[in-house]
Amino acid sequence: MTEKLTVKKIIEGYNKKEFSVSEISGKYYKKIEEEDKKYNSFITLNSSFLKESEDSQAKYQANTNNLLEGVPIGVKDNILVKDILCTCASKILSNFVSPYNATVIDRLKSVGVNFIGKTNMDEFAMGSTTENSFYGATKNPVNVDYVPGGSSGGSASCVAAGFVPAALGSDTGGSVRQPASFCGIVGYKPSYGLLSRYGLVAYGSSLDQIGTLTNTCEDAAILVKYMKGVDRNDSTSSNINPLNIDDFKQIDLKNKKIGIIRETIGENTDKRISQLILETTKKFQKYGATVEEVTIPALEYSVSIYYIIAPAEASSNLARYDGIRYGLRTTKKDVDAKTIFTETRKDGFGEEVKKRILIGNFVLSSGYYDAYYKKAQKARILLSEQFRESFAKYDFLITPTSPVLPFKIGEGVNNPLALYVADLCTIPANLSGLPAVSIPVGKVDGLPVGMQIMAKRFDDGLLLGVGEFIQKNITDGDK
Repeated sequence: MTEKLTVKKIIEGYNKKEFSVSEISGKYYKKIEEEDKKYNSFITLNSSFLKESEDSQAKYQANTNNLLEGVPIGVKDNILVKDILCTCASKILSNFVSPYNATVIDRLKSVGVNFIGKTNMDEFAMGSTTENSFYGATKNPVNVDYVPGGSSGGSASCVAAGFVPAALGSDTGGSVRQPASFCGIVGYKPSYGLLSRYGLVAYGSSLDQIGTLTNTCEDAAILVKYMKGVDRNDSTSSNINPLNIDDFKQIDLKNKKIGIIRETIGENTDKRISQLILETTKKFQKYGATVEEVTIPALEYSVSIYYIIAPAEASSNLARYDGIRYGLRTTKKDVDAKTIFTETRKDGFGEEVKKRILIGNFVLSSGYYDAYYKKAQKARILLSEQFRESFAKYDFLITPTSPVLPFKIGEGVNNPLALYVADLCTIPANLSGLPAVSIPVGKVDGLPVGMQIMAKRFDDGLLLGVGEFIQKNITDGDK
């Protein structure tokens, strides 16, 4: 019964009394307990979930239910849910219990959503495979020999496995969209500022955005409708209300101008993926769209820009894990603060996190700040300007979500550069603050391929409306 149910279908089923909250929630919970050992998509299950589901069912019986009452979703383990462990998949936070809710959690709770558990991830959201986790690697439900992508791999895996209809993730350089592509589901990164980041454990503060992993674009719109909005706890949050979110509908392609970014379908992309994207976009013309190739020259620098700016911000954000205020402490009490700091961080952080902290400290250091960090920020502005110029001509821009197919588990361990370069298509949206969604468009060698659609900043509703139309009328993701 729970296999691939959408948020919309669950709400309709509850209201029509086709099934109860307790029935659906119990089936999801049991399925996770019995099957997640194959995938390792969850770190922690919410021990209060079944009781909360019973409370939701009572509200339906009393006709006092909220709009999303009883919808079960997963939450990436870097988003705070009060009184539940928030580990960021790191040893250094393995005993940290959230003292409060993230803003998006409070807002979803206010409309009746129940949180089934915290999902696995790359440690502190640093990675593309969900292998960089203190709790072990997550596997791809499509084929367990392959990674689910990252860093929100646990959230993508649990949706693809049918454990939940939706999950929250975070996206700093593609961490929602790339795992969605690898697992054959929908991954949506909102415009920077549309959702509050309060209660999201920071990685790169100018890049981070909470996003959704779902089976449809419509489900993403349903969730973001109740999460969006300005928040006094996050000065980067916006009060802009995008069109087509509050009253969501499909948006057809008639008279739409669509650009395919040439730099993302060239020699750095698997030819089979490029071909599938081009075949898909060719079908747009049947529905009245104009499709052209567009060039964004600065895009070739996006990976380099990202791997300077993101580690620089991370080195600052992660300085708070000092072994004194909270989290892990691996030394005795009678030693000096410097020893506590260095020994705790040496023992508590994984190798990828240490690597990015070192890179960040290096590019911010005296003598290298101008040569690296300052240049990266200038190049970021140039990239954003080129996107603005493109959106003056086009309604939407298209790329593959990933230039490569999912990696085999262990394949990228000795080739981290290949993992970094694989973020080519997703990083630009974060650097420019743009909304982007990955939708499944088919398979190559039995492995899912996603197509990324980008829109102007705060055109999120239009983006999801077009994505829903393409999903329903052009692709089914199961070819």
